[in-house]
Amino acid sequence: MYLVKSPLLLKWFYSALIWNKSRSKKIVYLTFDDGPIPNVTDFVLNTLKSFEAKATFFCIGDNITKHPEVFANVKNAGHAIGNHTFNHLKGWKTNDETYIANFLQCQQLTQSNLFRPPYGRIKKSQIKKLRTVYTAQSANLNPQTTNANLQIIMWDVISYDFDARLSPEKCYQNVIRNTKNGSIIVFHDSLKAFDRLQYALPKTLKYLSEKGYQFGTL
Repeated sequence: MYLVKSPLLLKWFYSALIWNKSRSKKIVYLTFDDGPIPNVTDFVLNTLKSFEAKATFFCIGDNITKHPEVFANVKNAGHAIGNHTFNHLKGWKTNDETYIANFLQCQQLTQSNLFRPPYGRIKKSQIKKLRTVYTAQSANLNPQTTNANLQIIMWDVISYDFDARLSPEKCYQNVIRNTKNGSIIVFHDSLKAFDRLQYALPKTLKYLSEKGYQFGTL
């Protein structure tokens, strides 16, 4: 059983996190997790460019250090950058101190007010501590900052492109059948997802463009 749409109970329990944006505007928010890596992220960038679409990339710090030129390409193309921890840690199975340190290690590279917990799994204690350390860090770097709040981004539609058991067509249908105004949609710029991403992403962009959607950054 695949929960393509985020359950209402989960949204209620983690109501302080961001699951979608305004439902009043015909804008959707494509997001890409786990990059940047050569070839796959390059494919995403080229595909987005062909549709004049912007997106948000939640980057793993370790991949940034390994592929700085690909990371630079993402930024230079005008897309938004988010923190996805340095080593793709699962919050439920990681102690808070290790999790926060891993976030900060990635934060040195991303310098972003956007964070997505890998696997969507994070403890409430980690949420509280992340916000505290982010606010303190922002104040130290720039006491006049107006961007001192960390936005923890979840999603309301996920393609499941990382699951090799699903067909590329199924991943595409997962997205277009569940997307509506303000949806935050998850794809992955990873090797594991590439076979399904190559098929689903261009078709998704074409379908949503024809339906009159704009593509925003978070």
